[in-house]
Amino acid sequence: MTTLALLVVAAAALAWAVLLADRGGFWRLREWLPHPVARRTWPSVAVLIPARNEAATIAASVESVLGQDYGGELHAIVVDDQSDDGTATQARLGAERAGAAGCLAVIDGTTPPPGWTGKLWALEQAWGALDETGWRGEHVWLTDADITHAPDTLARLVTKAEADRRDLVSLMVQLSAEGPWAKLAIPAFVFFFRKLYPFAWSNDPTARTAAAAGGCVLMRREVLAAAGGFEAIRGCLIDDCALAGAIKRAGSGRIWLGMADGSGSLRPYRRLSEVWHMVARTAYAQLGHNPLMLLGTVAGMLTLYAVPPVAALTWPWHGDPLMGGLGLAAWLGAAVAFTPTLRVYGMPAFAAPALPLAAFAYTLMTADSARRYHLGRGGEWKGRAQAASTAAGRRNPAEHEDVS
Repeated sequence: MTTLALLVVAAAALAWAVLLADRGGFWRLREWLPHPVARRTWPSVAVLIPARNEAATIAASVESVLGQDYGGELHAIVVDDQSDDGTATQARLGAERAGAAGCLAVIDGTTPPPGWTGKLWALEQAWGALDETGWRGEHVWLTDADITHAPDTLARLVTKAEADRRDLVSLMVQLSAEGPWAKLAIPAFVFFFRKLYPFAWSNDPTARTAAAAGGCVLMRREVLAAAGGFEAIRGCLIDDCALAGAIKRAGSGRIWLGMADGSGSLRPYRRLSEVWHMVARTAYAQLGHNPLMLLGTVAGMLTLYAVPPVAALTWPWHGDPLMGGLGLAAWLGAAVAFTPTLRVYGMPAFAAPALPLAAFAYTLMTADSARRYHLGRGGEWKGRAQAASTAAGRRNPAEHEDVS
């Protein structure tokens, strides 16, 4: 038993050594937008904003979008996805505050057809409405109704796209981390996402990895059309990464994902249940709704995050210096990797050793995501179950999801 335990601890230490040295430097947070440069002309941009019951935030979001300090043509389309809280009225109010009421179109969304997720159907309707409005939109900017952007955000996105000839430029916006649960879970969420999709790999045209963050995505319109539009990924719950994969395959392969320093979410995560729902909505979809993948993920998370601190903290009882030392080294390696993300969220480095607690919570959330799926409640968002299990007698629109 002692030999087996030592082997498991050694495996955890080796895994962290490999992650730190050879996974695209995912933990370093080196990807940031450049400042905008002066241009004689700026390409036109069309903004697509899906919104379902977002009256509390959409006015601020639309105001920040249409109030951009941008030298080119800028218009926005909001799809009011069957809201019952005055979302459309608030969207128009945001445009008025920005002094750009004529640059906003609000259309009424319809019920998603079979095989479509709600957000992607809303985006498809906005995409189709572009031709009706007559707005050119050389670039298409996707943003969510609960996100605000600094006035220079669009100019910086376009500068990156034009200077580096990128078909897609995306930002992982700053999520709200107010309250003890959010402080534990939100930086860890960003950390786990970057570990799963190393930004450096995604940004490499020769690599297969493709990732984006759905709250802020700028794309070349012709490449989105060449990729098949939103219909090509219509059933994908993890739509941002599926979209990045489609764009990377259809275009030059040059996409870019980085961290945001001027865009942030207004959606609070003050209670554990709010974070839990965010993760459980898509975690099992990431695993392809595969029970074996779920078991492997749980085993991997326990090995990486539970085994090292247990081996280190029980050193006085098991008395094995090699096991204790390897456990401590792996735990410290995880803490070192987590520290840059904590700093972005204004948290002290001494909180980094708590990462295993967040990892344990995320493991439970992933297991609950599988439970919801098999009960026919997979991908539930604002009253819609978008990835219902076939075992529950419903069609699963995300069963062919591309999460490359």
